[in-house]
Order: sequence, then C-alpha cells, then structure tokens
Amino acid sequence: MESDLKSLGDAVAAALPGAVANATVAYGELTLEVPVERWVETMTHLRDAPDCLFINFTDLCGVDYPQREKRFDVVVHLLSPRHNRRIRVKTQTDEATPVPSLTGVWKGAGWYEREAYDLLGIVFSGHPDLRRILTDYGFDGHPLRKDFPMTGYVELWYDDEQKRCVYKPVALSQEFRTFDFLSPWEGPDYVLPGDEKATKG
Repeated sequence: MESDLKSLGDAVAAALPGAVANATVAYGELTLEVPVERWVETMTHLRDAPDCLFINFTDLCGVDYPQREKRFDVVVHLLSPRHNRRIRVKTQTDEATPVPSLTGVWKGAGWYEREAYDLLGIVFSGHPDLRRILTDYGFDGHPLRKDFPMTGYVELWYDDEQKRCVYKPVALSQEFRTFDFLSPWEGPDYVLPGDEKATKG
C-alpha cells in the first residue's frame, strides 16, 4: 500500500515537473505539497489523470502557523472511488497572497473556501461569492487565527430599551470565586440538604 502511494506521488511529480515540492506517505495516506502558483493545475491533473481520478472533493480547511512567514496552510482531502485511494494536498500562503479558487475544478469547494476565508482570513481569487459564511456580517477579525483573543472583541446583546440587537465590547465582570472541589460525601463541614434526616433515628 505504501509503495503504491509513493509511486503515485512520483507519477504526479513526473507528470507536472516543479509542481510537487514534497511528497510524503504517513499513516497510509499520501500528502503532496504544492506551490500556490501551480495549485489549480495540480488539482485538475489529480481529478482528470487516469491513474488518479480523484473526483470526490472531500474537504478543504486552513491551518494557522503565525510564527511562519507564510502563516497559512490550505489543506484539501480528495478521494478516488475508482482506485480506492485518498490523498491530501497542501499549499502555503500568507495574509496578502490569494490562493486560486478550486470552484472551477470542484463546485463543492465553494462553501469550504468561504469558511476558510471567514474563520482564518485566507483569500481565494476567482471565487464567485467570497463572503463570510459562519460569523455575522459585521464581525471583526477571523476567530480561528491563533492571535485572535479567546473572548473575541465584541459580543451581541439584545437591548430591551432599543428593541434591537447591539454589539458591546466584551467585559469579563465575574469576580473571583472560591469553589468547593471536595466530594459532597466527605470533607465539607456543612450539612447538605437532606443529610439532616440521617442523624435522626
């Protein structure tokens, strides 16, 4: 199995010189790393070549590595029902460099690319409708970036006086509290409701 996947990686690299920067086999799956300039060309080959036929677009997601110059990985998972194989294809980009959209290769890529744009801020050039899909229209920032604050910037509240939803800055107003982490059956020096019945008898 591993040798088959390695040969597939070698065949793709030979068919598209310079398009495969790295090919690795791990956990029974082939991973190809592709420069962003050859993204659509490589994906079209993987879909159409007789030894590939990865016609099933399974998933597209983004990964954030803020310490890198090209901080984002765009990761695509494909399935070839004909050859019963799965493949992972990755490319790297930064906040300013758009990744060519795969909607011309697989129509199903559209919503996945919108999600990566919404949550990470990865821009896809040539996308027919690149706008937010999970967050609100006025949302500030991209919540899956590692530098996005855990509490967010604003929160949505319904204002009863104004009779509408309003955004307010996040304020963590809960004061420090102490919690009793002891078991309710041993340790506490207070009587739990219902325990008073046990002493009568």
